[in-house]
Amino acid sequence: MRTVDYAPLYRSSIGFDRIFSMLDKAGNSESAQSYPPYNIERTGENAYRISMAVAGFGEDDLSIESKEHTLTITGEKQPVEETEGSEFLFQGIASRAFERRFQLADHVEIRNAKLENGLLHIDLIREIPEAMKPRKIAISKPDEKAKKVKQIAA
Repeated sequence: MRTVDYAPLYRSSIGFDRIFSMLDKAGNSESAQSYPPYNIERTGENAYRISMAVAGFGEDDLSIESKEHTLTITGEKQPVEETEGSEFLFQGIASRAFERRFQLADHVEIRNAKLENGLLHIDLIREIPEAMKPRKIAISKPDEKAKKVKQIAA
């Protein structure tokens, strides 16, 4: 018998638990990516932040797109012209192209994105419409007048 680890499903999902639809997609998903590394953190009750390590990438090299509940972050480094007389002895800073996709829940909006110290921060917020929020219904007591039944004929 085989145990299934659902941690990768929760890692890429923000703000919702659609486990059954994600299980259907899990069999068809591409192989697990590890580049670039990222964190997903909850910064408030309905606020989230994705922080992605994109050292060596500038603002012009990154693209962020939101379409149909999918957040796509793409990075493509422009080729650097080598200066004359220099050569790399070791190149450890990755500059390969990448594409990362995150499934967003309904009513999750991207607030802003900023590139700071080699980290791309994307702030998200979930704003549920007032009509969809649960509301409490008060139970009213019956009126005294309504309790009295008028008898018209005996």
